[in-house]
Amino acid sequence: MKTYTVFVGLGSNMGDRLRYINDAALALGKIHGTRLIWCSQVYESDPYGETDQPKFLNAAAELETELRPAELLPELKAIEERLGRQTRERWGPREIDLDILLYDGVVFADEYLKVPHPDLENRRFALISLREIAPDVVHPVTGMTISELTAVCPDRSRVMPTPYRIKL
Repeated sequence: MKTYTVFVGLGSNMGDRLRYINDAALALGKIHGTRLIWCSQVYESDPYGETDQPKFLNAAAELETELRPAELLPELKAIEERLGRQTRERWGPREIDLDILLYDGVVFADEYLKVPHPDLENRRFALISLREIAPDVVHPVTGMTISELTAVCPDRSRVMPTPYRIKL
């Protein structure tokens, strides 16, 4: 069976943010046909989009999976639900958020999912954690590496490393 390299962004800005990030990372490695390769350290960042809310903890994870994008997305949504994510307004506070950032160099879109993640190149919080684990991976639309995208990202919001590592 073919495996695909996938990068997932993890974020939380409600409750025990670090626990949500850790629990989500552990759950990623338990998805059928999927192996968690490694995770970035945890970063604290200003909110993106709707800025009147608590700061986020963010990280990125690298997975190897047999699942196609449309098969992986429901698995991520199920993890969010199991961990207690509540549906709120778009870009609002959330217990846990799992996003497919890049999927093995593929460009994919259906009514539920777009890969690479839309607006990834403009989200400093996502690029910095992704750069830590995949600096030379090429964005399939822009043709730039994650390091290059991070250097030219127009988002100048604060993203700070924390002393936290995901406990696998």
